[in-house]
Amino acid sequence: MSQNWWRAAALAPLLAGFLSAQAQVQPAAPAPSSSQTPPPPADTQGAQAAPAPQQPAPAAVTPLKEGKLPLNADASHYVKLTLINQAWVRYEQLNPGSRVNGRSEDHLLDAAIRRFRIQFYGQLTDRVFIYSQIGINNFGYNSERKVGFFLHDAVGEYAVVKNKLSLGTGLGAWNGLSRFTASSVGSILGLDLPLVAETTNDVNDQFGRKLSVYAKGKLSKLDYRLAISKPLLIATNTPAVGIASFSSLAPRAQYQGYLQWQFLDQESNLTPYNAGTYLGKKRVFNIGAGFILQPKATWYRNAGSPDTVQTALKQFAVDAYYDAPIGAADKGQAISAYAAYYHLDYGPNYIRNTAPLNPVNGLASSAANSLNGSGNGWPAYGTGNVLYGQVGYKLPDNLVGSTTFMPYVSMQHANYERLNDAMNYYDVGVNWLLVGHTSKFTVAYQNRPIFTLDGLKANRTSSRSAVVAQYQVYFN
Repeated sequence: MSQNWWRAAALAPLLAGFLSAQAQVQPAAPAPSSSQTPPPPADTQGAQAAPAPQQPAPAAVTPLKEGKLPLNADASHYVKLTLINQAWVRYEQLNPGSRVNGRSEDHLLDAAIRRFRIQFYGQLTDRVFIYSQIGINNFGYNSERKVGFFLHDAVGEYAVVKNKLSLGTGLGAWNGLSRFTASSVGSILGLDLPLVAETTNDVNDQFGRKLSVYAKGKLSKLDYRLAISKPLLIATNTPAVGIASFSSLAPRAQYQGYLQWQFLDQESNLTPYNAGTYLGKKRVFNIGAGFILQPKATWYRNAGSPDTVQTALKQFAVDAYYDAPIGAADKGQAISAYAAYYHLDYGPNYIRNTAPLNPVNGLASSAANSLNGSGNGWPAYGTGNVLYGQVGYKLPDNLVGSTTFMPYVSMQHANYERLNDAMNYYDVGVNWLLVGHTSKFTVAYQNRPIFTLDGLKANRTSSRSAVVAQYQVYFN
């Protein structure tokens, strides 16, 4: 019998259909009398010429509504999947002393994956929301091969008072400080994010995401987020003399928040990630302020003393964002502008480099006094004050066929305690909007400063440049 189970499975639906059809058969008409003309047999020419009875059209099936898979009739409950890939090709002047497998290199041409992400989230009930994101970042020719995706976000959320107060917990980016501390990577204005806004990225968090309990909501035009986070452990280290670093002791709780007043169109706070530009689809003007505080986050030693001094992480920011259509309504022109001021206090003389997709893996001993380190590193973070700004202009629609362009410029100007000179980083480029953010090609010129150590401090001694091309595909 076990050999014939599949026959029974195949016959079951046929049998069910036959029984259903029998149940629906109408009572038979009375037999015709001898005086009535019987109907022609079905195989006569007249019967075959008669039009077939019209069957009712099947109901239209809409599997997706606004990119979502509905879970109920009005799609207020749904799940949604998004994908994004950002691929880079670049030519880069390398920092002094850079080496690849022991060989000195002054410049380099390479290709890489800057980001690949998958989001999966959904409104499961009127009050329950779940959000997750996995992906990979910074996969280049010198990366470890076959690296698996890692968890970016995993949060669950409950709406206590709809729109006004939601509480959530998990690993996520409901961070404080500024608008672009949690950026939507699919709608970046330029080539890359304002990296300075992610002030603890991969130091005591997971690529900017933190284990948190958070509250979010909207009160009139005030959009707010507040969180208490448990920082991740730091690798064991010893405090240096006169230079703060993150403590490897058990971390204290981190408190953070960001509030913004949305004067014009209201922005969604469904996920923590803020749009870079709406390309003229919305009219937004916001002013915001935020903070991050963590007691005893960093440590150092004073000269001549064996005692360790622990100090708090104290960061504050104010920012303004404007993104709106301009000119004739039928032209599609738009402007996007953002400015932020940061006061960052990591402790005395703290400095940290960033090196996105660093294309080298060594530094010559002759460059041991380089503050930047190898490859494309530059001092993006430190104790001090920072001004960041970016502005872009979307040209009229349909300049080249159905496509158009959006040039932009961004700059980070920082006065860090450990640097004797200002740190200025520039990024100038143009987006070719093939299909909005869905298919976008960006070319950018970047310039970064080179600093050389002079005792405890560092002086600006030169600069290096890069030209980067990115192609973005975004399914949202």
